[in-house]
Formats: sequence, C-alpha cells, structure tokens
Amino acid sequence: MPIDQALLEEETIDLVRDLIRIESVNTGDPTTIGDGEACAARYVAERLAEDGIESEYVEPSPGRGNVVARIAGGDPSADALVVHAHLDVVPANAADWSVPPFAAEVLDDGRHGEVLYGRGAVDMKGFAGTVVAVARALRRARVVPRRDLVLAFFADEEAGGEWGAKWLVENRPDLFSGATEAVGEVGGFSVPVPGTAQRAYLLATAEKGVGWGILRARGVAGHASRPTRDNAVARIARAVAAVHDHEFPVRSTEATAAFLAAFGELTGRDLTGDGSDLERELAGLGFVGDIVRAGLRNTATPTVLSAGDKANVIPGEAVAEIDTRILPGSEGAVEREVERLVGDGVSVEWRSMPPIAAPADGALVRALRAAVAAEDPDGVVVPYLLPASTDNKNLSRLGIAGYGFTPLRVPDDFDVFGMFHAVDERVPLSALRFGARVTARILATA
Repeated sequence: MPIDQALLEEETIDLVRDLIRIESVNTGDPTTIGDGEACAARYVAERLAEDGIESEYVEPSPGRGNVVARIAGGDPSADALVVHAHLDVVPANAADWSVPPFAAEVLDDGRHGEVLYGRGAVDMKGFAGTVVAVARALRRARVVPRRDLVLAFFADEEAGGEWGAKWLVENRPDLFSGATEAVGEVGGFSVPVPGTAQRAYLLATAEKGVGWGILRARGVAGHASRPTRDNAVARIARAVAAVHDHEFPVRSTEATAAFLAAFGELTGRDLTGDGSDLERELAGLGFVGDIVRAGLRNTATPTVLSAGDKANVIPGEAVAEIDTRILPGSEGAVEREVERLVGDGVSVEWRSMPPIAAPADGALVRALRAAVAAEDPDGVVVPYLLPASTDNKNLSRLGIAGYGFTPLRVPDDFDVFGMFHAVDERVPLSALRFGARVTARILATA
C-alpha cells in the first residue's frame, strides 16, 4: 500500500517537536550533563516499537543513551546503509532567545510561513524525528527497503562522540555489520543558484580533518625588574603571530572540484581559477560561497593563550592552543608546516581526527539525486566539502563512507547553515514536510 504522505508529514513535525522538548543538552562537562540524551533515546525506541521496529538501547555511561535499529532490506546481497542522527544539542541561553529554546513553538515569522523554533530544530533533532517518522511510515505501508537500513541515534556528537558513535564503533561494531555507506549531517539544504530559478542541495562528500595543537615555550623565570632575552611569553607570542599570519595555498579536492564544476555550469561563472580569483567568484555566490571558500585551504587558527599569573613575574612557561582544519590528502603536512612556523624553542603536542572523503558519484549519490528531483524538478544535488566534523568520521573507522545529506527545501533567503548552534535556531515547517517526503524515497530506494 502507498505511504500516507499527509500522516508522514504531520507525524514528522510532532516527533521533532517532542524531541526538542527533551532537554538533551551536552555541555561537554560530565558533571553538568543529566539524563536528557537517555530520555531522548528511549523516546525514539518507544516510537519505533509502536510500529513493530525493534531496536537496541545502549548506555555506555549514565545518561548517555544511544539507540540502533536494523530494518531488513529486500536484496540480501546489498550492503547496509547507516542513517544516523545525534540526539544531543548544544546549550541555549534562554535570555538570548525570543522564544523559550525548548518549547518547540511554531510561529509565523511573516516571511517563511510557519516556522518551528527550538534548540535542535536543525542540529539535528529535525532529521532524527524525520527518520523515525519515515521508518514508521514504511513499516505501516509494508514497504521493504532495497538494502538493510541501520538507523542509529547517537549521544555526545557535540563533544566528539566519546559516549556515542565513537564508543559504539569501538565497542559494538556488530551493530553496523555489513554497512558500507552512511547518511547523516551536514548537507541536503537547498541554496539558491544565482541568476537561475534552480536550487542546489549540497551533499557533503568529504570533511576536513581537525587537529588541535598545544604550543609550549619555556624560558628563564624571574622578577620582571630584571628582564631576560629568554622570555617564554615573547617566544610564544612570536609563534602565535607566525601561525596567524600564514596562509596555506589553495588545494584541489574531489568534493570541491565537483562543486566548482557543477556551479560553474549552472551559473555560467568561471570557477576554474585558484587563489584570490576563485575566492572573488565564490563571494558572488552568497553564503554558499562562504562555506565552499572554507574548504579551499588548510587552516591553522590560534584560539587559546596563557602565560603567567602576576604582572611582575616572568613565567617560565607560556602555552598556546591552535585549531587546524585539514583537507583530504594533507594529513601530516599541516602539522609539519605549523612546527616549521613556530620555530625552535617551541614544542607542539598534537591531537587530531583525520579528514574523510567518499566518492562524489555512485549509486547512492544517484539515488539522492533521484529522490530530490522527484520532489523538486528544479533541484540539483551538488557535492561539497564540509569544513567541520560529524559522526561520519567515527563511522569511517569501520570502512563506512559517510555523506552529509538531511534534505530541507527552504526559501532562498533562509540560511540553514547559519542556524547551527545559533540563537533562535529554527526551521520552516514546509522544509520538514519536504524532508520527510525525500527521506522516505531515499530510505526505500537507496
């Protein structure tokens, strides 16, 4: 029997609102995290069970709940597809919001129709609720997906997945057996194609790696009335300035090359250059251009600086921290360049997550394109490189190729990317309805 589309759309909205009302805030500090993630995970498990979908609840640490369900596909020879969302959200200061951040209020904003406000509306309870609603709709309609679907709802994504995807990958890889591809955040949002009536739905086929470096400089400690040239503060300041002033060159990646080729053809712009010429062309694409520009280069950004605790005392040590974002193919090169920049007398300790990349074309990508085209004939799926990190990085350790695609069709002036971690995070209800229809097609056919 066919899926009841109206019921699917309304149930999606109801589930998303219910999830937003569960305050699964992840502060990153275990002493301040309650049982919100566990409550959200149990809620998901209960809603799946109502339509006969069994799941496994995993709580590796008190309150850090995860849920994984497997729906059998019709083709036993096909590899499984992981469809995942995280249930934790970043904190929200209610005093900064125009509405209570966990009330899941629906308001007409005068420009985009009815809009759902709430922490997690985009990041990413919107997709979590959509996946639950679609799974229930497929089961009620007796639709058997082409391949096994592993539906994973993770804790702790906002702090690296230590008690979520990372823990499950390391301790329960059996839950993902047979899976070779995954779909999660960040992508699938429509953006305008300048000068045309078309919309591009960005598909993250790669993610920059993340490296955190701790810079340490040592010198001669003493009283400030007797200064010395061997000053740790001055040494770390020079090192930080050198890192800040350095600009890495533009590097080509498969994901960015695919974006530039597609947008160049769609807009008639010359996106074949490099360096400042290319960045000027991308600036003409609006906020989507800003996102792609962040994926052109490796970056190293000073973020923390500390030294001494008294104005008249020369400290013996000064410390700085930097954040690096690493393009696929640049593993190791960024670290070496930073170490060269800071020079002798400054040590660097590294902690990192490597970049990931999946093919920018293939059967899954074609299925995503077909699902979007069926609901938006003017929509075009375009690969891009995400300059941030998602749980796809953790899943990649099992050989699972990760894609960022949570479909939402939004008005041209609505920047979904700008909603992540933002005050008054929100999403149009029409976008959630569209996302439910497209997601149903993806899960049934991909």
